[in-house]
Amino acid sequence: MAEELGKIEKPLAENFKTGRKLFFVPLLMSGESLPDEYKKKLEKYWTQVAEQIADLSLKLGKINRIYHELVGAEGEEGLKSLGEMNAAGQAMLETYLKSGAVIEAVEDADILSEFMDWSRCIYIGLQNPRVMEQVYTSYTEASKKRNEAIVNNLDKTLGADETGILIMSENHHVQFPKDIQVFYVAPPALDDIKRWLRDQESASAGLPGDTED
Repeated sequence: MAEELGKIEKPLAENFKTGRKLFFVPLLMSGESLPDEYKKKLEKYWTQVAEQIADLSLKLGKINRIYHELVGAEGEEGLKSLGEMNAAGQAMLETYLKSGAVIEAVEDADILSEFMDWSRCIYIGLQNPRVMEQVYTSYTEASKKRNEAIVNNLDKTLGADETGILIMSENHHVQFPKDIQVFYVAPPALDDIKRWLRDQESASAGLPGDTED
């Protein structure tokens, strides 16, 4: 079970100084076309993420590796891909790159493209049941291969006693290697964004949104 970074106290932190560690940061949607209100909340989210990681890295060890969902390249090419899909979080990550961290490819590029293509087939809305069944079977197989590739890439690149950051959507089905201690980064702004998204969905459906007690 992942630990919440903000919950780790000093005596407990001492127990995690050795061994492989991974800070799991939920990936949130970003983009210029999103409402200004959401973009302000997203900016606050990444500020709080940076604060939590900076605080805990002092206790648990410096950041050595950076992994980002949908990035199948390392180094400068990986940084370019990361910036194109997550400009809001890039500034925080560049701080660690300047301190010696490196971007690793967490995805296998070929498997990822296969997974994305089958995903598009599902989302366009197929009509024939047999075709839909075949597509879904292929999608499921590609998803399994993708998860296995992510695990393998993490396992072979995160060294002994190293600490990495993984930015990935929360609804993943990746089973991390058992010897990697995973810490879930959950700043207060994360709940605020989730509540805002629920309210927007409720408003679109004509339903009452969340209310404060």
